[in-house]
Amino acid sequence: MRSIKLLTSGLALCVATQAMANDDLVAKMDDPTQWAIQTGDYKNQRYSELDAINADNVADLQVAWTFSTGVLRGHEGSPLVVDDIMYVHTPFPNIVYALDLNDEGRIIWRYEPKQDPDVIPVMCCDTVNRGVAYGDGKIFLHQADTKVVALDAKTGETVWEAQNGDPSKGETNTATVLPVKDKIIVGISGGEFGVQGHVTAYDMATGEQLWRAYSVGPDDQIMFDPEKTTNLGEPVGADSSIKTWEGDQWMIGGGTTWGWYAADMEENLFYYGSGNPSTWNPAQRPGDNRWSMTIFARDIDTGEAKWVYQMTPHDEWDFDGVNEMILTEQEIDGQERKLLTHFDRNGLGYTLDRVSGELLVAEKYDPVVNWTTGVDMDPESDTYGRPEVVAEYSTEQNGEDVNSTGICPAALGSKDQQPAAYSPKTQLMYVPTNHVCMDYEPFRVSYTAGQPYVGATLAMYPAPDSHGGMGNFIAWDNLAGEIKWSLPEQFSVWSGALATAGDVVFYGTLEGYLKAVHAETGEELYKFKTPSGIIGNVMTYEHDGKQFIGILSGIGGWAGIGLAAGLTNPNDGLGAVGGYAALSDYTALGGQLTVFALPD
Repeated sequence: MRSIKLLTSGLALCVATQAMANDDLVAKMDDPTQWAIQTGDYKNQRYSELDAINADNVADLQVAWTFSTGVLRGHEGSPLVVDDIMYVHTPFPNIVYALDLNDEGRIIWRYEPKQDPDVIPVMCCDTVNRGVAYGDGKIFLHQADTKVVALDAKTGETVWEAQNGDPSKGETNTATVLPVKDKIIVGISGGEFGVQGHVTAYDMATGEQLWRAYSVGPDDQIMFDPEKTTNLGEPVGADSSIKTWEGDQWMIGGGTTWGWYAADMEENLFYYGSGNPSTWNPAQRPGDNRWSMTIFARDIDTGEAKWVYQMTPHDEWDFDGVNEMILTEQEIDGQERKLLTHFDRNGLGYTLDRVSGELLVAEKYDPVVNWTTGVDMDPESDTYGRPEVVAEYSTEQNGEDVNSTGICPAALGSKDQQPAAYSPKTQLMYVPTNHVCMDYEPFRVSYTAGQPYVGATLAMYPAPDSHGGMGNFIAWDNLAGEIKWSLPEQFSVWSGALATAGDVVFYGTLEGYLKAVHAETGEELYKFKTPSGIIGNVMTYEHDGKQFIGILSGIGGWAGIGLAAGLTNPNDGLGAVGGYAALSDYTALGGQLTVFALPD
């Protein structure tokens, strides 16, 4: 009897600890004075209820203080603010600073991991990192070398470490993690090196691996139930992934998971997308290559997939599906539904029912998208949910060693990972976009572990017959599937947006401007040029009753890889160096946090 009581007590303690860990984070996410998770909340809305800075006074913003990170190259993600401490991260070597907001930003602690620099050339498209996460009194960092580290939030001491991948095989990391319930959910990068993508759950308290679900492979590895896991409402059936690959190609099939994660605690599901299949030469991998390029809804506790939807079957253009999933509750035909909106690299904006996976909207969010005429929305059709490919822009149909020209969007997509925002007040999405097209020539390539497995040469350039720039910042109606307004930009908008209750939307530009526009009209209300190009995400918090806006600047990322890595060959950076060569006329390297506030 005593042993049963002990077991029962242990289970109760475990459940209580799990609840407390998650309740603490949820409470901090619900407190608009803090910024406790990179995405603003589990729904990825990047919306703040703070309104002291608003459309009437945002023009008076001033720089309140700055902080140099001491690191060059691309600064993605944003700081966190938890309990009057700001946590700032950097690209490789992935330094983390804890700054005391009660003591003029004094550095409380810094963590600087010792990583093998050999991981740098294995990282595709710059040495970026999208930020740390908070939970259970810890700061979680997923390093470039795939080590997951839990640090005591107050002292910076290491609590536990876990190795999530093997850089010698091309596995690296650029993403943040999802802290949810008693788990840390972690992805992997390396699609350009032929890895087999996966998501992994670790115990938040101990670092013990709890489960791992691959994107491609046999049912047990991808954690599918052939009869219960659905695609567009129908069971996927047995071997739904490996049937769509030739031989054992799936073992080096990509489908990496380096994007953002969302969660619905009521449904006990988390949502994310998988990346491109390997190699970029479609002729070498016949079939749909499932489940690369796919939206997944998985059970938080078990990892089992509830539903999936593949956006770009047999990808021919490197249109990774990793961009964020934004969760909303909105009314359709008089009924409130739980929705998921996703702006894919392929140029289509999708809205789905996030409980069932039903496809509701699939429309172009950049009018120049030309590789497809659109998605078949007829549930009775054999091609339901599939995009119709235009033969002229099909790198598969045009063949190996043939340069397919004028494809829109370019491989970096109509939007890459830079996250959009959503305002419940306007019910609009605010989307940073790329207005870029490309030439794409696939060629045969062999696989060697740890070596690039790309198989294509690219050239990128501004969308022709348009405004001449390479970006737009748009407001999108996710129910109607249409643009409400669009602001042209000279370069791609590679910064994550922020929407606020003050009717202001913020974003950054590659030249280095922080911009504020009116949420209803898009009218520009304020801009300020920071020391370097912005690829970070705007955040906000309140301290001592005063609202602040924070942004990391530091040019880099895929669009800025030429500047970040000192590349000059136009075809380097997977085609981006030539397309963004003019950036050097407007900005230079540098890593800095700039914090803004209204004057006293």
